[in-house]
Amino acid sequence: MKQIKTPIIPYKSTFVKVQNTEHVLDYKAICIYMALGFFLDTDTYWKDEKVLPPATINTIDNNGYWISSEPWFQWHYTPQKINLKDTVAQFSILFENIVRRQSKNKEVILPLSGGLDSRSQAVALKKIGAKVKSYSYSFENGYKESRISKKIAKKCHFPFREFTVGKSYLWNKIEELSEINQCYSEFTHPRQMAVIDEVAKLGNSFSLGHWGDVLFDSDNYSDKLSDRELLNILKKKIIKKGGLELATSLWKSWGIDGDFESYLDQRMTSLLANINISNTNAKFRAFKSMYWAPRWTSVNLSVFENKHEIQLPYYENEMCEFICTIPEEFLSNRKVQIEYIKNTNPSVAKVLWQDAKPFNLYNYHLAKFPYNFPYRAINKSKRIFNALKGNKLVQRNWELQFLGKENKEKLTSYLFSKDFNKIVDEKLVKKYHDLFYNTNKVYYSHSVSMLLTLSVFLKKNTNA
Repeated sequence: MKQIKTPIIPYKSTFVKVQNTEHVLDYKAICIYMALGFFLDTDTYWKDEKVLPPATINTIDNNGYWISSEPWFQWHYTPQKINLKDTVAQFSILFENIVRRQSKNKEVILPLSGGLDSRSQAVALKKIGAKVKSYSYSFENGYKESRISKKIAKKCHFPFREFTVGKSYLWNKIEELSEINQCYSEFTHPRQMAVIDEVAKLGNSFSLGHWGDVLFDSDNYSDKLSDRELLNILKKKIIKKGGLELATSLWKSWGIDGDFESYLDQRMTSLLANINISNTNAKFRAFKSMYWAPRWTSVNLSVFENKHEIQLPYYENEMCEFICTIPEEFLSNRKVQIEYIKNTNPSVAKVLWQDAKPFNLYNYHLAKFPYNFPYRAINKSKRIFNALKGNKLVQRNWELQFLGKENKEKLTSYLFSKDFNKIVDEKLVKKYHDLFYNTNKVYYSHSVSMLLTLSVFLKKNTNA
């Protein structure tokens, strides 16, 4: 016998076997995967294989079978009686201690964006004197996110590299990526795969800002919502465009009893009920941290870890415990991170904030009509002008990987392979293939991407 203690937010999944269960595909779990883009709770592709839940102590027998699981931590909402200034001071000490410990004697590689999570890391790493090289990437023919990142790096005196996520890289990387993430995430999400070989040359340890935007923000919902209202809001948050339609089609095609949406509702209702938090916003944060972070966000951290060790300051147990004590009003609208950056490095705070363009952390409250109207009008005019010239702005990775003749041929070869169509009916596949290419590409991009992921998984597991 052995015991495995999982973190509050695991950065990798621990797979275990289930006794007295046949090794067959779990079609119900796969339908949920198709709808959400991640497996729910402890589900996997297989009925006899599960993932250990977060924040638990698990007993595993000598044959690798999962015997029992007991929680060692439960999300809660126990706000301190504290003001914003003291909250930021507590965060500063905790965050910088974590970053200092993680970066000690490391050559840190810092991905920078126009947001707040990596910006918070940048000012902390600068303050403690860590050895850092930074980078950012933008889509080919897309918005140059690196413009903001480069300015942040310059203010912190970090060396900076700019990379471009190019067209059609996926087809040369898809087999390698499927080995890395084991097909537990669709393949256009980890765009870092396009540049990881070059990025890895910058240092020996990645400092990643994942999940900071969830922990340090609030949805600002009322606490007077009914259970049904909570469920409906959550579904809108986590079901991908076209995901419910695809999952329902597969459910019917595979002849599963009942209907898919009722099954999904039952699963999500049960998981929500197990979170003993009355505050709606804290409850949603806990749900996402327990089920979304480990099974979606964490999956493609493996792309970074395949090259070097990774450091995740927002994943630390002590950070999660800290969040449970912060009044929701201070988490709302990113107040804690904004004040931390302003206090620690005012010059970085003056750099444009991508979510509040064209404003920064001192005047972001002006990012509304009429103050941002001139910027938005000029920006829209540029987009129209470029579109008339045939230079459409690329905003999503699938536009680079799925559109165009060669990309379509590659995607089609996976979707209409004989092995795949033994499991997923060719007529169903053709329906979503044609809906994507001939009707609404944005709405059906998730569907074809998930079908591609399932095709690659089944190819790797030909006996499924």
